[in-house]
Amino acid sequence: MVDIVEELKDKARVLHGRVKHGDADALARVRSLPELRSLDDEALGREIQRKHCLTVLAREVGFSGWSHAVTVLDGRPAEDMGTLLSPSGASAHWNIWSAHYDEARSIRAEHGGYLLAYKRHFFIVDRYYIETLGLDPDDERWSRMARDWARPADTEARRELYAELIRQRLAVA
Repeated sequence: MVDIVEELKDKARVLHGRVKHGDADALARVRSLPELRSLDDEALGREIQRKHCLTVLAREVGFSGWSHAVTVLDGRPAEDMGTLLSPSGASAHWNIWSAHYDEARSIRAEHGGYLLAYKRHFFIVDRYYIETLGLDPDDERWSRMARDWARPADTEARRELYAELIRQRLAVA
C-alpha cells in the first residue's frame, strides 16, 4: 500500500503541473491561498511552487498546512488533529463533545461508540456517524484502535483509515 503522505506528494506534483499548464480547476484550487489569490493566470504559473500545492492539498483534507498534515498522518503527537473527521452534514448525528481526552475516553467507555478528534477537542459518535464519514463501523481496524482515533491502540490501523478518508475527500475535490 502506498503511504498516504507520499500519495499526497504525488498529487501535489500533479497539481503543480496542472497549474503551470493553466488548468482552470487547478488555478482555482491554488488561489485558495491568500498569497496567490490576486495573481493573474500567467503570474500564478510562474510563481507557483510545490510547497503551495502541498499546502492546498493539506487544507483540502482538513489540516492547517503541510507540516501539520505530516505530523498528524505520521502518528506523531499533535495538539490539533485537524477537521477531517467532522465534514459538513455530519453535525446532524448524535455525538458528545469534550475538551479533554480523559473525559471523552471515560464517556466512550461508559456509553460505547467511537472516540474521534476535531482540532483540540474530542467527541464520541455512533456507528451512523462513521458511515457518514464513508467508513465501515464494523471494520476490524476500529477494534485494533480500541475505537479511539485520538490515541489509538494501533496507530497503523488509524493511518490506514486516514488514507481511506483522504482518498475519498480528494476524489470529490
